[in-house]
Amino acid sequence: MPQLRVGIQLASLRQPFKKALLTAAQLGAEAVEIDLRHGLRPEELSQTGIRHIRKMLADLNLAVCAVGYPTRRGYNVAEDLDRRVEATKQAMTTAYQLGANVVVNHVGRIPADPAEREWDLLIEVLSDIGVFGQRAGAVLAAETGSEDSAQLSALIEALPQGALAVDLNPGNLMINNFSPREAVAELGMHVMHVHATDAVRDLAQGRGLETPLGRGSVDFPEIVGALEEHTYRGVFTIKRERANDPVGDIGAAVQYLRNL
Repeated sequence: MPQLRVGIQLASLRQPFKKALLTAAQLGAEAVEIDLRHGLRPEELSQTGIRHIRKMLADLNLAVCAVGYPTRRGYNVAEDLDRRVEATKQAMTTAYQLGANVVVNHVGRIPADPAEREWDLLIEVLSDIGVFGQRAGAVLAAETGSEDSAQLSALIEALPQGALAVDLNPGNLMINNFSPREAVAELGMHVMHVHATDAVRDLAQGRGLETPLGRGSVDFPEIVGALEEHTYRGVFTIKRERANDPVGDIGAAVQYLRNL
């Protein structure tokens, strides 16, 4: 098995952008995920600004593995949908300019019944975004966790080929009481980015809780092996949403992945 390529989601470090880049490099990451919604904003980035960021990345031997563009609503909600779609397309263009080919977001509720009106809306919107992405050089990747893997697979199969990819987030799946193992089996061929996350199910409270990588119930070595069978060669990007010591937790997660 080739050595894992390790990335860090800059937002998880909770530091200003330039400092976060330096920290990611010091922790041993090869790549970073940049938030284009709450961090850098595409509409505020000039071509000069893009070149400056790429120079900073190159100086630190870092690449951009993905950009996050988390919208408040999914692409199944008609309210302000045109603005949401255009902003996503702008993020795709900026991602390519930064050297990434993946834009991560939740797509919204996927109807279990294709006869529902929301299904047709998702197909129409995601097809449009997919066509744009093929021209722009980036693909939208649906982050897993809020829907059953079989439903997401059915949605991808109903779209034009290459219109939608998958961002595998095993911790998020565990939190929402879905099986990461089943998700890889169902969606492995569509995975273009992985968030290295972990979680446990709190049976007393009936909900899932995020944990540091390697300390939860996700069998990450098994996930890595299953993705290897699908010839996944992308980055495993460490993401940590709730941590008292984010830099310490992420540093430990880097070492955990290296030890695999």
